Amino acid sequence: MTLVRRLAFTPTTEPDTSLEWLVTNGLGGYASETVSGGLTRRFHGLLIAALPAPLGRMMMLSQLRSTVYMNGRAFALDDETRRDTEGGESSSGLAEFRLEMGLPVWLYDLGGVVLEKRLLMPYLQNTVHVLYRLLSSDQSVRLALRPMVHFRPHEGSLGALSPESYSFLATGDGYEISGGADMPSLRMLVYGSRSEFVIEGRHVMSQEYALEKHRGYPHIGQLWSPGYIAITMDDQEVGFVASSETWDTMRALTPREALEAETQRREELCQRAGESNQSPTVGELTLAADQFIIKPAARLGEAARAQATGDEARTLIAGYHWFTDWGRDTMISLEGLTLATGRHGEAGCILRTFAHHVREGLIPNMFPEGEREGLYHTADATLWFFHALQRYLDLTGDRATLRILLPTLVSIIDHHLAGTRFGIGVDPADGLLRQGAAGYQLTWMDAKVEDWVVTPRRGKTVEINALWYQALCLIARWIREEHADGDARTYDEHAQKTLKSFNERFWNPSLGYLNDLIDGEQGDDPACRPNQIFAISLPHPVLVRERWEPVLQVVRRRLLTPVGLRSLSREHPNYQARYDGDLKARDAAYHQGTVWAWLIGPFIDAWLKTYPTDQKGARQMLQGFMPHLDQACIGSVSEIFDAESPFIPRGCIAQAWSVAELLRALVKTRDVTQASQ
Repeated sequence: MTLVRRLAFTPTTEPDTSLEWLVTNGLGGYASETVSGGLTRRFHGLLIAALPAPLGRMMMLSQLRSTVYMNGRAFALDDETRRDTEGGESSSGLAEFRLEMGLPVWLYDLGGVVLEKRLLMPYLQNTVHVLYRLLSSDQSVRLALRPMVHFRPHEGSLGALSPESYSFLATGDGYEISGGADMPSLRMLVYGSRSEFVIEGRHVMSQEYALEKHRGYPHIGQLWSPGYIAITMDDQEVGFVASSETWDTMRALTPREALEAETQRREELCQRAGESNQSPTVGELTLAADQFIIKPAARLGEAARAQATGDEARTLIAGYHWFTDWGRDTMISLEGLTLATGRHGEAGCILRTFAHHVREGLIPNMFPEGEREGLYHTADATLWFFHALQRYLDLTGDRATLRILLPTLVSIIDHHLAGTRFGIGVDPADGLLRQGAAGYQLTWMDAKVEDWVVTPRRGKTVEINALWYQALCLIARWIREEHADGDARTYDEHAQKTLKSFNERFWNPSLGYLNDLIDGEQGDDPACRPNQIFAISLPHPVLVRERWEPVLQVVRRRLLTPVGLRSLSREHPNYQARYDGDLKARDAAYHQGTVWAWLIGPFIDAWLKTYPTDQKGARQMLQGFMPHLDQACIGSVSEIFDAESPFIPRGCIAQAWSVAELLRALVKTRDVTQASQ
């Protein structure tokens, strides 16, 4: 089954700049722009290469500006070229954009000429292929391709472009742009037809990134080009290749061969996910899930260490464009991205990779761009590690991995019982887990603006104690099953103490739901937030059964939207309906009403636990996501949404846990899947 998502346009209904596409390479590198070819983000580019530390991800090819010439007329195929070309056509002629097996395809109707453009990145290569094909033509066609570059770190400054630092070399059948001794070179090849490189010296263009301006970031930069490739399209197809790899690697596959190989890889991914799970939507999300599963290119030592034991290093990118791999996001996303898609081996690799990084009972919160070591300021990521491992074991029965990890798991629990970094430790008085340290936000509601902690949650939070109870239940069970060192009975006793204290202390009888925080710096916090849903949704629910329905109905009434759960109820004085503006304005709304897509997964879990026969109702709660697949990043799911209709997508255009939890929920409710979906 070939999966196609299609958007049609006319000269009067061209795509707006909010529509974006994303292609990734399995290393953390990617290509991404707007559908219309504009650069609205500093992260937009055709080749963002993932390189070993200390380089990390690097912007290598910012854009390939494309112009078609015929009968004395010039058709600029992208927004940026039209802005810079006087006398060109006002319309690009874009008639259709589609994702074909997740790969972008553009169809241009240029009046007598129909031109198709495709783009792909070969798996595990820092290479991009762009193919142009004439579908019909009644006249001579010339194509001009202008590479625009500004070699810079992924999060680097837009300024300081020095054209003098770049050099251009024509070598054999290829071209090479160098940016200095500490930078890799950008190599380019052209396949098919007659072509030549037209040198234009130091061609520098100013570039404004409109979304960065709106978001309050530096937004003016410059791009450099040595000239353009002039192509007479005698053949039906022309291929352009740009890469930071070696010439031999680049030449291993022609663009057409690379397309066929990548299409085959994607078809196999869908087959691996299982025919019983398949609907077009599930298939598309299976391909979207693939974008986040990576081999950590920056950390070569990690890969070498894993390979020495016959393993593979794997991790998950939390979101595109600006996130790296985050411990919390990885563990929450693991089930949906890997287990629901049949990628069980990679799930095991991810778990073993993170287990190696445990320090003082904690897994890393994140790995900064281009760094080899992680940061550990998180109180919940390690507890999600237990959850992810159990979901993996339930599906695979991989007891060998459990036996390898069990000493580390016991150490994690013991560190939490004794107390570890960032004030994370059990209160011996009630057995509940508390956390908090000056200057840190340790829970997933982690917005902080300078010295202002927007959502202060130092103390005992509801979701962390739900996770802590589950971790205690799991460690006791695993010790018994494996006859391992450790006192299962002691962990059982800790679990029972946590269970009793949780139900006594978090339940708010006057409001009929759970406090979000107890024993905080300002006392208990009764704010109605979605975190309480985890007391029901986890496989080992800490909340007593008779309170499930009251909590669930409050969450449904106050927090549920068509695209996830609000982070705060409308009734709260701090509620923010929109996530917009500069950094301070956005962070003020990040967890104060803003809708989080990933929370739909645990809500569906809780709903089906409470109402196990309502598969149809649970499935209906997912339908609001279907129109979103034609918004923001086509075919993927955004990080967050405004809290009120029309629920404008915000934040990262493609977020791992958003895709993971929607995909997992769709698979979970597949009994009522219609073939037309």
